[in-house]
Amino acid sequence: MITRVPLYVKITCILLLLSILFFTLFAAQGIILPLGFSFLIAVLLFPLEKKMARIGLPRVICILLSLVIATVVLTALIMFISYQMSSFIDDLPAIKKNLTGFFSNAQEWVDHTFHVSKQQQNQVITDAQKDGMGNAKDMAGSTLGALTASLATLMLVPIYTFLFMYYRSHLIMFTIKIFDDKHANTVARVISKIREVILQYVSGLLIETGCVAVLNSAGLLIIGVPYAILLGVIGAILNLIPYIGGLISLILTAIVTLSNTGDTYKTLGSMAIFFVVQFIDNNFLVPRIIGSSVKLNALVSILAVLLGGALCGVGGMFLSLPFVATCKVIFDHVEELKPWGMLLGDEDDARWHKLKKRKPAPKKQPVA
Repeated sequence: MITRVPLYVKITCILLLLSILFFTLFAAQGIILPLGFSFLIAVLLFPLEKKMARIGLPRVICILLSLVIATVVLTALIMFISYQMSSFIDDLPAIKKNLTGFFSNAQEWVDHTFHVSKQQQNQVITDAQKDGMGNAKDMAGSTLGALTASLATLMLVPIYTFLFMYYRSHLIMFTIKIFDDKHANTVARVISKIREVILQYVSGLLIETGCVAVLNSAGLLIIGVPYAILLGVIGAILNLIPYIGGLISLILTAIVTLSNTGDTYKTLGSMAIFFVVQFIDNNFLVPRIIGSSVKLNALVSILAVLLGGALCGVGGMFLSLPFVATCKVIFDHVEELKPWGMLLGDEDDARWHKLKKRKPAPKKQPVA
């Protein structure tokens, strides 16, 4: 006799598992985040390693060369941004002067419109600065310690990536062996699908970032915004943070443009360019480049990003969507978990949201 588990027991178990998961992510984020990024990098470098292996190079050499190429590309990007930042730092005094003039004009407008004198405005700003300075002094030591810990953790990413790539077959076989032999083919398909989804997502994200950087920089160069390439690249990198990064890059570009030029029309033009690029990105680039690799609905995506940020900071925002997409792949291949896969997904499946009413068959008239 099969005993059905009551609904309240299922809900209690689900809430308990979610609580344990969230607590683990928050408490062990220093370990989980570098492991997560290393796993993504290992999946991204797998095609490159595979191509090198076809030449006949030893596996260890293929892995090391893949890591070297990735390091060179990342170093070149950092050096490019640093070069652009150097000229920006040299012009900071002029930017500060322009920003001070704009702030003075804004104070006059507030005084004229809301009848709040400059003295009252300065007093409010001074009080806010005093409160902020006290917190800043307390946070300085902790921030320095956190930065040091982050740099130390960052050094582990190449090591973790190498180990993931080297023990890839070993880890896959272990995952298959922990299930019954009758499920071996299903587990292998799930692992292959997860690798495919993550590879499409990460590689598509990199291509999308490059396209957004080119569009941002070209648009800002056309209207004559200073540091157009720097702002375009930073905006594209911030765009990697779903739904939030675009807004941050828009505000940052508007502030830099206004403080550097003092031209309101040019500032509005830079904001319009970012709006247009965001529209192109969301409606053309993402569907065609990233495609259907991550079929997550908007509500789940936003909640995942916010939860990832709350639990693990910016790194959690980056890893949230690949993590949820991996969960969806697993749910879609387990019969009991398919409703959860439907909840996370964005498929237009009539089986879930539309029940067709069947017309009753006509009754046969008795033969006299």
